[in-house]
Amino acid sequence: MTSTNLTHAEAQTRSSILDVDNYGITLDLTGGDTEFSSVTTVDFTVSTAGDTFIDLRAARVREALLDGRDITADAVTLSDDGYDEDAGITLKGLEPGAHTLRITADCRYSRTGQGLHRFVDPADNEVYMYTQFETADAKRMFACFDQPDLKATYDLTITTPNGWRVISNADQTVTDNGNGTSTHVSRIGYRLSTYLVAICVGPYHEVRGEWTGELTHHPETPAGQPYELTVPMGLYCRKSLADSLDAERLFTETKQGFDFYHANFGVAYPFHKYDQVFVPEFNMGAMENAGCVTHRDEYVFTSKVNRYRYERRCDTVLHELAHMWFGDLVTMRWWDDLWLNESFATWSAAISQAEATEYDSAWVTFANIEKSWAYSQDQLPSTHPITTDASDIETVEQNFDGITYAKGASVLKQLAAYVGRDAFFAGVRRHFATHAFGNATFDDLLGALESASGRDLSDWANQWLKTTGVNTLAAEFEVSGDIYVSFGIRQHGAEPGAGELRDHRVAVGLYSLRDGGVRRVKRVELDVTGEFTEVPELVGVERADLVLVNDDDLTYCLTHLDADSLDFVMQNIARIEDPMPRTLCWSATWEMVRDGRMRARDFITLVASGASAETEIAVLERILTQASSALANYADPTWAEQTGRKLLADALLDGACNTESGSDAQLTFLQVLSRGKLGADTPEQIAVFRKIRDGVSPIEGIEVDNDLRWRAVTALIATGEIEDAEAAIEAELVRDGSSDSRKWAWAAHAAVNTLERKKEIFTEITDPGSGLSNLAIRHKIEGLTWAGAAPNLQQFNDAYFDLAPDFWRDATPEMALAALNGLYPSWDITEEGIARAGALLDGDHPAGLKRVVAEGRDRVERALRNRAVDAGE
Repeated sequence: MTSTNLTHAEAQTRSSILDVDNYGITLDLTGGDTEFSSVTTVDFTVSTAGDTFIDLRAARVREALLDGRDITADAVTLSDDGYDEDAGITLKGLEPGAHTLRITADCRYSRTGQGLHRFVDPADNEVYMYTQFETADAKRMFACFDQPDLKATYDLTITTPNGWRVISNADQTVTDNGNGTSTHVSRIGYRLSTYLVAICVGPYHEVRGEWTGELTHHPETPAGQPYELTVPMGLYCRKSLADSLDAERLFTETKQGFDFYHANFGVAYPFHKYDQVFVPEFNMGAMENAGCVTHRDEYVFTSKVNRYRYERRCDTVLHELAHMWFGDLVTMRWWDDLWLNESFATWSAAISQAEATEYDSAWVTFANIEKSWAYSQDQLPSTHPITTDASDIETVEQNFDGITYAKGASVLKQLAAYVGRDAFFAGVRRHFATHAFGNATFDDLLGALESASGRDLSDWANQWLKTTGVNTLAAEFEVSGDIYVSFGIRQHGAEPGAGELRDHRVAVGLYSLRDGGVRRVKRVELDVTGEFTEVPELVGVERADLVLVNDDDLTYCLTHLDADSLDFVMQNIARIEDPMPRTLCWSATWEMVRDGRMRARDFITLVASGASAETEIAVLERILTQASSALANYADPTWAEQTGRKLLADALLDGACNTESGSDAQLTFLQVLSRGKLGADTPEQIAVFRKIRDGVSPIEGIEVDNDLRWRAVTALIATGEIEDAEAAIEAELVRDGSSDSRKWAWAAHAAVNTLERKKEIFTEITDPGSGLSNLAIRHKIEGLTWAGAAPNLQQFNDAYFDLAPDFWRDATPEMALAALNGLYPSWDITEEGIARAGALLDGDHPAGLKRVVAEGRDRVERALRNRAVDAGE
């Protein structure tokens, strides 16, 4: 038995013998800045006599009472350091019937974004707290049976200093205690999994609103008679960010999501209110706590950002809103269905953005961003089926990845196309209505979709959910004169994996240059099965300039452009008028580079020549970043140094200077340029960033704000153009003392490109006792590995592998993953570096650590192969 790494078997055993009725949670947050008092009273019912345990991570347990009897001595395991968190609190000899357990403990505030996180705002020294409990960190705040299928109701009593708010899953009643403190009381009267309970505490700034709408599929109303609903809404952020909170836009996008989901999901919004809290030092994008969503407060934009950042934030808003139904109302029984929660929310966000918001090209972004993430993850040695191993919590936490989110969403998109939109939503509505406030599995959803569509989906599920890797589709055709005399699609077996062939729904698009623009001249939609599928509809059709075998991005696959199509794209990508086929060409060429079928220098040249014509800001930012990555990792180093670096830098500066003044594209070019390796051979770029550092706009339309100044300062520090880096950093902090500036200061300090500074930062990050917050580690790694740092990072090639096992053991899971992923010596693209990774992988180490190292080694191996391709070896 273990409390800190619960296994599926242990969870099944526990849920088989008991049900949880209610938690009473009493917290006192008026003490010190490291610990708080937590008293939990849990009512539960035992069906089968036996032993079990309750989870708690705490500094100490003061008392455990079962049905009024003191069981502390028998229930609490002690170690040399006091309370043994790994053992939890054992409950022995439970008899069938109702029981009440009361546990008094002292718990720790978190600095890692897990449990109850505490943050002091450097702008005004105000204290803010929030909870993050997924996957199983509710036990860091209160004693609980911390697994998703043991839902309960909750009573919360929280004491805080006067003037602080408590935002939770339910509304608060506040009483002034007359001694400088207040008590906040609330009741969560619906059944909820422990990981979805939330509290946010502190002097948060508040903006109120509401959504009123109609539900046309409500089962309790006659056909055609709508069900009306009003949902109170709140937005919260730190006081220091209040002036930057664009509440009107956020409310508008949230209401659009409510409109779309109520039109299609069939069950009314299930909770009493909908609050969104923007919190500091958050590890992820957001968390779907029922009625109290937490977002990373980097989404409160304090400087100018491009349209893609707004689109991405809207995607997150709609993703979390979808979770209110899929995840919160209907919850997985165990974490093997995590993919379904996240995939459904990802798919829902994309379709609702495309159909209900200003971001009507959201599927283009999905094709370029989500699909790229999925393809990359699916080609790593750690790839796994969408439905995957969830034997314990540590394994689950490794799988918050591109398979769980992006591949799963891509497959759901294909499933919706396969059964039809109306049948898909009808099945979803039936699923929600059947399992409301309970737990369900993917098989339950599949059954609802089969019933709604009349299709047997078992074979589809086996093909797509229980296999690994990605198929490649390529057009094969013969031409006589200018006419196709044969046409088919060749499917290559999934790699990596067992070489499976799958059924695909695809569209084949033919495009040609007409009157200066590349337009689609023919489209055929069909099912692809087996190794080769004929496309008779294209026989006799005039040959096109460009063939896309996954036009409209209907399926999940890689596509290889035929030689003539690739040559045409190299010359004409800027002339492709529709953004979807254009982004599919960008994606295809990038994947061909990664696969070694196209030279990195050719992709960089393509981006340099075609990026300025890209209209989709999300795609523009991605291809510029991919070109930078190709230059650093896949291009022959000699070519990169002699030609490639200046080619790309000049293209970025040209884009900033010659795109529309004040446009998002102009800002995007300049932001990507700031992350490049500047040097003596690029005086124009250096001059631009010197002006920005001095607060002078270097290009018409560029507004020098806090973010851009810090980018300029950090870039100049990294390339050695600022002699006294510490003075420059301190000057910026004096000018602006916000938390945004503190984050940039961490990065700028770490970006000093000397052996000594790199060693100082590396040592600090890899010390589990350093006291660094999760956010500090993130930004210090960013500065440590800033472009151009590789020569001074070689000193860590051995050190990384020497310290990794102990660091993995001693650091918290979030910190270990962030640090060891970010510090992997990806700069050491050599056979020796690959061998060092292999030596660790041959040892006896935890599976999670081995996964991090195996993924890092695979990326280095790919880089080494592709450098040889680029050099023509």
